[in-house]
Amino acid sequence: MKYTIALFSLLSALCSSLYALSPLPIREFDYHIPANNVSPVTIGMGGLNVAYSGTFFDSYDNPALLADNDNTSLAMSFRLKNSSEMDFYEALSISNALKDKQLKYISLITRNAAWSYQPVSSINISKLEGDKNQYYDYQLDKWQISYSGRDKEYRAITAGLNLKYLNGRLVRLSQIRQSNTWIVDPNEGFIDEKVNGFSSDLGLSVKQDAFTWGASFYDLFSRLYWENYDSDQLDRRAAMGFEYKRNNLSLLAGLQGRIAKEAETTFHFGLVQDWNWEGRSSLSDNPVTQNLILRLGMYSDKFNGTQNITYTLGSGYYYNLFRFDFALSNQGMRLKDSEYIFSLGVGL
Repeated sequence: MKYTIALFSLLSALCSSLYALSPLPIREFDYHIPANNVSPVTIGMGGLNVAYSGTFFDSYDNPALLADNDNTSLAMSFRLKNSSEMDFYEALSISNALKDKQLKYISLITRNAAWSYQPVSSINISKLEGDKNQYYDYQLDKWQISYSGRDKEYRAITAGLNLKYLNGRLVRLSQIRQSNTWIVDPNEGFIDEKVNGFSSDLGLSVKQDAFTWGASFYDLFSRLYWENYDSDQLDRRAAMGFEYKRNNLSLLAGLQGRIAKEAETTFHFGLVQDWNWEGRSSLSDNPVTQNLILRLGMYSDKFNGTQNITYTLGSGYYYNLFRFDFALSNQGMRLKDSEYIFSLGVGL
């Protein structure tokens, strides 16, 4: 009888402690949205790239495009800080995670492969309003290995795979003031959780004359493992599109949406004009290749008004193996609210 009572007490205490856990404030893990793209090349030409190869960020957009790479290079992209503060409850929408984070992506690219690091989310907010104090800190990092290959019989077909390892931490504290004393809010409580997980992307590409067709499936298989909460998966997304290239002009179109959830499909259009010329260095007799690139684009889930369309503009300058790319995007032609991103890359 004593053992039965002891076992019942232990189970009751365990159930009470589990019941006392505050729910995770994160509602969904939807990171691969167009606004979070790490590449100024992709953002400049409409926020989607599954067919335009030769950028330093092919592994993020469509790993199948790495099959066209023959060089070794190192690239980094940065977002210029947004001066506006993020609201505490806006931060719970994790798609906005990198508004105030500068570093976006680091990638080492070799032939048919790439190794990348991305700070997927980085939020730190402390807010005091009247008798309520809130602290929220969420960090999630991704390390990625990418590989691509070409069909030996059908050389126009390429495929690529991303394998990702994710780890991070979530800390949230909500306090209320009672009798001039701060206590933990019983409705929201205190959370200090570590998380580890994995994810994978799959990409395909087909070239046919002046057209290149591409498709990517992001976070197709994924799982996040929390210390004290149920595991969860990242939101899966799919994108498809094409590039039509004639001389140095490329026209692009495509669409992206979530899989097995409410659609939220966005439609993307882009234009890229590349001017290139060759010469010789004034300091030596070595040949020099230079490129000046202009990119224009737009995307929206409904083209029923300027306020619902995101417009993009980008440019790039390449000098031999050195590359600089820059892009801005804004919704509704409001330039003061534009997001800016740039990247630096160099061949090794």
